[in-house]
Amino acid sequence: MTEKMKLEIITPNGRIVETEVDEVTATGTLGEFGVLPGHAPFLTSLRIGELVYKNNGVAEHMALNWGYFEVKDDRIIVLVETAEPAEAIDLERAKAAMGRAESALRKLHPEDKQFKIYEAALERALIRMQVASKAARR
Repeated sequence: MTEKMKLEIITPNGRIVETEVDEVTATGTLGEFGVLPGHAPFLTSLRIGELVYKNNGVAEHMALNWGYFEVKDDRIIVLVETAEPAEAIDLERAKAAMGRAESALRKLHPEDKQFKIYEAALERALIRMQVASKAARR
């Protein structure tokens, strides 16, 4: 039998995922990384991005919004603000959010206090659209 890791994804609203996986990839603040069974312990911060976990060759895609990723003893704990499975993302809502963020950014100067807020909103919308498109391909 293949080695597995336990994956838990937790948001302030509760546990979103609790499952056994073969591998996980995520977007850290320093770039994308992957974890396989037997990985050395580590802790890193996550940025807005995609997390993919595979179990028996089946990939599940999720959009994440900031958080932390810890690996220890073949157990992965992901603490994030939000986590949305690809199938649960409303593509039209994500497109509307992208439009609002782009419109606001056109009116703001990069040094404006609101600029970073709308920049993050745009990044979230783009990631959500990217992840949702993967569910549509199934």
